[in-house]
Amino acid sequence: MDQKNFIVAIVLSVIIIMGWQTLFPSKPTPPPQQQTSQTTAPNAPTSGQPGGQPGAPQAPAAQPAAQQTVSRDEALARSPRVTFATPELLGSIALKGARIDDVRLAKHREELDPKSPPVPVLSPVGVEHPYYAEFGWSSSDEAVKVPGPDTLWTASQTTLEAGKPVRLTWDNGAGLIFALDVAIDENFLFDVKQSVENKTDKPVTVFPWGLVVRFGEPKAEGTYVLHEGPYGVFNSSLKEFGYSDFKDNKSQKLSTTGGWVGITDKYWMATLVPDQKSKVDVTLKGTGAAPNIKYQIDYVGPAVTVEAGGSGGYEAHLFAGAKIVRVIDAYREKLGIDRFDLTIDWGWFWFFTKPMFWLLEWLYVELGNFGVSILILTVIVKAVFFPLANKSYAAMSKMKALQPEMEKLKQRYGEDKQRMNQELMQLYRREKVNPAAGCLPIVVQIPVFFALYKVLYTTIEMRHQPFFGWIKDLSAPDPLTILTGFGLFHWQIPEILHFFNIGIWPLGMGVTMFLQQKLNPAPADPVQARVFQFLPIMFTFMLAPFSAGLVIYWAWSNTLSIAQQYYIMRKHGAPIGGKAQPKAVVPATPEPVAASGNGKKGGKKKR
Repeated sequence: MDQKNFIVAIVLSVIIIMGWQTLFPSKPTPPPQQQTSQTTAPNAPTSGQPGGQPGAPQAPAAQPAAQQTVSRDEALARSPRVTFATPELLGSIALKGARIDDVRLAKHREELDPKSPPVPVLSPVGVEHPYYAEFGWSSSDEAVKVPGPDTLWTASQTTLEAGKPVRLTWDNGAGLIFALDVAIDENFLFDVKQSVENKTDKPVTVFPWGLVVRFGEPKAEGTYVLHEGPYGVFNSSLKEFGYSDFKDNKSQKLSTTGGWVGITDKYWMATLVPDQKSKVDVTLKGTGAAPNIKYQIDYVGPAVTVEAGGSGGYEAHLFAGAKIVRVIDAYREKLGIDRFDLTIDWGWFWFFTKPMFWLLEWLYVELGNFGVSILILTVIVKAVFFPLANKSYAAMSKMKALQPEMEKLKQRYGEDKQRMNQELMQLYRREKVNPAAGCLPIVVQIPVFFALYKVLYTTIEMRHQPFFGWIKDLSAPDPLTILTGFGLFHWQIPEILHFFNIGIWPLGMGVTMFLQQKLNPAPADPVQARVFQFLPIMFTFMLAPFSAGLVIYWAWSNTLSIAQQYYIMRKHGAPIGGKAQPKAVVPATPEPVAASGNGKKGGKKKR
């Protein structure tokens, strides 16, 4: 098989498969390492753990039915609150249940319009989809009264500020005083110090816990490119779970020392970070049925024995906010959180994707526009791979110059494929041409393409970032499309027509791909030639729903490749636009003809 055809087939297969999985994903299957068990009933604590440790704490009762939901303001008014407002977060903590259930992002809006509401990360019980975090204590001794979801705590102050923690206290009336010292920083981290003061005459053993509860399955992107749902790092190993893993009251139980566990959306998350030096038992579960299914993740820490007249405590953290790369990395370094950078889905090729992000962000800081940064990044990538691409384009140019001779061989040996391939190989060796070398620019571009795609699709830094003209959000598809008259008509396009709704930049990308293809030598096989002619059209439709930043990169990369390839082809005398440049080509060796006659001069008689 022709090496060029083989390599091109592999490359195109990878692109088509990845594109198909992106556009038409299937639901993920549970990882094989996980163990699945059935819970006893919705909202019931799980069975006790070894050593007398109690199961996961019981969460509040399921939310009211849909017709009983109220507005966010009404739900917030149901409990006295401690409010906070930092440069990044707005919200409050409910004193009923000591519940962190009102967290909104101060700098990120739901829509592109800066006047749209702040993005809600956590929401109180009473709204359509409650989503909150709690910290507390449990005990294996039923006689020990511990705080619950309806406990009304007393706050030391009505506001929480960065550097000024609030103390929540509750006296159980039987000699135990529970306290939560909640601090918040200037970004997205809550520090929660749990403590118990024992005023009785005998020791008491309690277990610290933390949980995150989410009602209802959120609308997710649903692609293999990005994970959304429960996940965590357990004993330095990342495990990801789909929401479907917890339907029918299923649960997952794991133990870990260090790490974290949370629920992530595309750009924000709610993640629990227990003490990194102590072993905790983690439970992930779903209870109830759609649409009000409740997803809960929680951990139970090691036993804390508080002697009579003494006190004991435990410290943990809650991250509730935007997954900003530099902030995530800073927490990992400062607090020693095991593999906390994996809260951002960098993918299998993180060692390539993350440096790509850092370079792109550095360019943004210097230039002030992510779109321009993408253009400069493309130039840098082209410069890095210039020697390889230069050699590849030179080989392609030589192949282009050999087209007339290849046509002659095709006409001469058209019926004898084996002989024609032999003559082609001789022609390649004689002209020192590697037919597979021309595929290298495509092969080199693929990892760069997917790394940039991952950056644009995953990182919140690209969200709502403008370019020029009509591109107001580089992470969203081109808004000026064919079916909207390129912005002249505003109507709800049926889902069945989305595949044909192509924007201006995808069309430009298709044109540049077509022009670049014209500079390449056509395949000898007419069927392959027709397939290659169809590729620009296929890629135009396939990339149309992708982020505008990615399509801009691809179109700009094609343009640079065209300029580079045009120059090299002129240098090597390859035909451009149907006009061959003045460069001689050694003709193919004619087939030797045996001389006739019996032993005459100039030939030998065959035996």
